Amino acid sequence: MSDIIRLLPDSVANQIAAGEVIQRPASVVKEMMENAVDAGATSITVILKDAGRTMIQVIDNGCGMSVTDARMAFERHSTSKISKAEDLFAIHTMGFRGEALASVAAVSEIILKTRKVEDEVGTIVEISGSVVRNQEPVSCPAGSNFIVKNLFFNVPARRKFLKADATELKHSINEFIRVALTRPSVQFNLTHNDLEVYNLPPANIKQRIIAIFGKGINQNLIPVKAETSITGIRGFIGKPEAARKTYGEQFFFVNGRYMRHPYYHKAVLEAYEQVIQPESVPAYFIYFDIRPEAIDINIHPTKTEIKFEDERSVFQILMATIREALGRHNMVPALDFDTTGVIDIPVFKKDHDVKVPEINVDPGFNPFADNTPGLQRDHQSFHRETIRNWEKLYEGLKEVNKDHPTQPQIEPDRQTIPGRLLQFKNRYILVPVKSGLLIVD
Repeated sequence: MSDIIRLLPDSVANQIAAGEVIQRPASVVKEMMENAVDAGATSITVILKDAGRTMIQVIDNGCGMSVTDARMAFERHSTSKISKAEDLFAIHTMGFRGEALASVAAVSEIILKTRKVEDEVGTIVEISGSVVRNQEPVSCPAGSNFIVKNLFFNVPARRKFLKADATELKHSINEFIRVALTRPSVQFNLTHNDLEVYNLPPANIKQRIIAIFGKGINQNLIPVKAETSITGIRGFIGKPEAARKTYGEQFFFVNGRYMRHPYYHKAVLEAYEQVIQPESVPAYFIYFDIRPEAIDINIHPTKTEIKFEDERSVFQILMATIREALGRHNMVPALDFDTTGVIDIPVFKKDHDVKVPEINVDPGFNPFADNTPGLQRDHQSFHRETIRNWEKLYEGLKEVNKDHPTQPQIEPDRQTIPGRLLQFKNRYILVPVKSGLLIVD
């Protein structure tokens, strides 16, 4: 019986791999832009024709490649990002699998012009369907210039199922935005059919968000920041009143890489619970800074699915951070007693000596005695005399009221009971205090 298992040719294997890595023109845009970022580029330009169906061009001013590297870059599993298995758990670059360029070359016609800064002459490599057609020296700027033409020319079924140009362009723009948000310090340009779509100069995160989504988003951004031993969180969230019923302004990034994470999206929604409508979704631009060994990026070739070592803790940290930021946004302003316009509360000065009022006591008054006319007249006379002398009784307090109001001084009352106590009618205790007279029954 003859053997039936055989090794597939590289061209066939590359097409199979390309089916997973390169799904549409947007996939090429993503992989090429990530390579440019890893090359240390400070300026990246993306040019599309017919939504990438006809041509995708990515130009960068990165480190460039040597003659040998330019050829090796299109071989499967060739990469400069890792060299051993342990490196998979300490990834600091956007790419590392070594499959992107090989997959693109397998399903398109690709031209690469590249030159290292220290080289005088660059090199050009032309590949069609994984077959190298030409490689020779060329004069070109430092960096790399990839031109991808006729995507899926040799896979008619895949090309047939591409969507309309408007849909494919939208996907490419989304990938462009995701990379642009990870590197605000890098200049990005996007052109489609000779029309400029985006021109993003170097900026900080907030400026990059505004440049992409418009100036109207500026007033709706709330900064978030947290530093823990597990992860750092920074970025911006949208105000509750700006929440929408459609998606498009929700982004998670971890160590400078875009990711999809439904579990952490749930944390955001729970943080906004009871402040937005159930069917609405807030905007958020959340950046996680975490130890590379605490995450696993090698889940899917697109590298957008990432596993966290301690997902539950990160979930709680994220939710608490967003709630704290929302609390600051909705908090009622507290009174600031150091500002002008402070409420002037007149209080007594602590060191002011208030005179003890003189109390005239009628020793002949007996509330339990008979209501004889003589006693009533004496009591009424004493009562009228007390009313007439009311101002004199508290004249010592007038001086205090004439003083200018002072700043409030709230402190515990440490006044001790004075030594002079008066008893009235064997029932009431009269105690002189700073503010007047205290009568204790």
